Amino acid sequence: MVRSSLLLTVAALLAGCAAQRPIEGPVRLGQIAAVNGPRVRADKVIEDSRCPVDTQCVWEGRLVVRVTVLGGGWSRQLDLTLGNPVTVADGSLTLVTATPSKRSGGRRDEPLPYRFTFQFQGGL
Repeated sequence: MVRSSLLLTVAALLAGCAAQRPIEGPVRLGQIAAVNGPRVRADKVIEDSRCPVDTQCVWEGRLVVRVTVLGGGWSRQLDLTLGNPVTVADGSLTLVTATPSKRSGGRRDEPLPYRFTFQFQGGL
């Protein structure tokens, strides 16, 4: 009984570690992205005022995502605006894409299934 309980605990811990393995490519909120340098966890959408793709707007709006940047023994929380690089460590980090695009008529109380792509360019 104790042995099977211990095995279940170890299996659960290993599953949790696998879930936090950095992902190359688009990530959802809470997932960690591998970006050719530090790792980036998308924590929260702060603002999504982007113009819906099926309308015309005077202002294109912006998307701001709070992220945690994880390096070797350090971490830093940042707000990244889509397309605007931010200096981090020895380079710059950019939120380069976010899907899905907003559409008019969407329900405001229903969160979008966001996926984010980040890019890190070192050597600044």
